[in-house]
Amino acid sequence: MASRHELKRYRANLADELDSAALYETLAHAEKNPARRDVFQQLADSEREHAQVWLEKLHANGVKARAPRRSVKTHLMRGLVHTFGPSFVLPTLAAAEYADRNKYANQPDAARLSAEEQHHAAVVQAVADQARNGAAGVDSSTESKGAQIANAEEWHKGVRSGNDLRAAVLGANDGLVSNFCLIMGVAGAGTGNKAILLTGFAGLIAGACSMALGEWLSVTNARELARTQIAKEAEEIEQTPDAERHELALIYQAKGIEAGEARRIAAQIMRDKDKALDTLTREELGIDPAELGGNPWSAAGVSFCLFSLGAIFPAMPFLWAHGLPAILQCIGLSGLGLAAVGVFTSLFNGRGAAFSAFRQIVIGLIAAAFTFGVGHLLGVSIS
Repeated sequence: MASRHELKRYRANLADELDSAALYETLAHAEKNPARRDVFQQLADSEREHAQVWLEKLHANGVKARAPRRSVKTHLMRGLVHTFGPSFVLPTLAAAEYADRNKYANQPDAARLSAEEQHHAAVVQAVADQARNGAAGVDSSTESKGAQIANAEEWHKGVRSGNDLRAAVLGANDGLVSNFCLIMGVAGAGTGNKAILLTGFAGLIAGACSMALGEWLSVTNARELARTQIAKEAEEIEQTPDAERHELALIYQAKGIEAGEARRIAAQIMRDKDKALDTLTREELGIDPAELGGNPWSAAGVSFCLFSLGAIFPAMPFLWAHGLPAILQCIGLSGLGLAAVGVFTSLFNGRGAAFSAFRQIVIGLIAAAFTFGVGHLLGVSIS
């Protein structure tokens, strides 16, 4: 008979596997590419087989387990799939699968499942990479082998550096927390309702403009640097092609291709200067020539809107309320916004939605209480 701790572990594993199966089934239904749709369905079937293992263990111990409720994270991810499509969530899902690939490593009765979970993580990363690069299948030619490895390296960099969803959540969080603290600081000084409202919206505009300008400068500088590096690489291809061919061969060798094959691939690529420049730009510089770091104007616009979205929450109550009721409503509405941010961050931090939401609320309220206290002290001293 299993102990209470083991039964709890069985239930947690069952819920986790069913959540994964439901998410993969959602991806399979929403995916338009037949090859990727089939992969998602196979992953869903595999996760349901894993769930059956834990269900049978519970039944063997006389526990009649009912189907657990879907987690908040699963509902959220499925909603994002339906709203924005599979490609939007694939980077986040791949990062989560990679983080959870060893979740059964310390469970002796799940050795087979542990190996399969590691395989799932690799498959999801490969699918995300193909979707990101517009690949419908896998080219088995020798020349494409180097490109596949290069794409894999770019994908791992993307996973480590984050993705669009993470940037969106953090941008909104910046606006929410900064304006919440600003308003609380002014309210703590005993300022009137109109002054608080004016301060809140001034903080919104100023912060959003600052974020947009910073993003524009960042992307613009990155693009200018990329163009300079690409121009230098093109000059080196013209002046020292042998050295560039040797360098490309070494890069492929470092990625696991046999020395002779790496030299052959490099020589074939170097026959076309445009192709050679594109390959060396990706391989040596880690730059996508088609994007060059993105569009600075769209990046600035998105940053402005996301910051404003977060910053509007603490300012809104002062449009219809005054005094203490407005402050309390500001705290409540900001708390809801912080909880929402926490739930979204749980998609890529590996923690539970409830824990992430609670932590976000606590930290935000502590920061707001501190600025309220500072504002009160300054208000008293100045008056």
